[in-house]
Amino acid sequence: MAKFLRGGKVVIILQGRYAGKKAVIVKNYDEGTKERPYPHAIVAGIERYPLKVSKSMNKTKVAARSHVKPFIKVVNYAHLMPTRYSLELEEIKSAVQSETFQEPTQRAAAKKVVRSSLQKRYLAGKNKWFFTKLRF
Repeated sequence: MAKFLRGGKVVIILQGRYAGKKAVIVKNYDEGTKERPYPHAIVAGIERYPLKVSKSMNKTKVAARSHVKPFIKVVNYAHLMPTRYSLELEEIKSAVQSETFQEPTQRAAAKKVVRSSLQKRYLAGKNKWFFTKLRF
């Protein structure tokens, strides 16, 4: 079987707290690890999507509505649905590793880096589909 769940692939989380949310694969483990003996991936996604903005809104309101709330998580392949989209994520890869999940302070720092990276992408107008909420 072809390996199609690679780093940079946009996926939809199917189970759990973040079900229905879009995420991007940061690192994948096809064979599993000692702690997690099943195929899984480290993903970074959007917990709360930015809201719509109109021309009549002032700068502070636009800034507040353009806020992105990220999450990082280790997810089993069975709970991921791949999409045809992909993202370049050099900044995120350096911040999120498997050691990030050991310490809560490291996790918070990684989330800040992910937030800033996604925020820049959203404000630049790149990858519009990734920043829109799924309607189902």
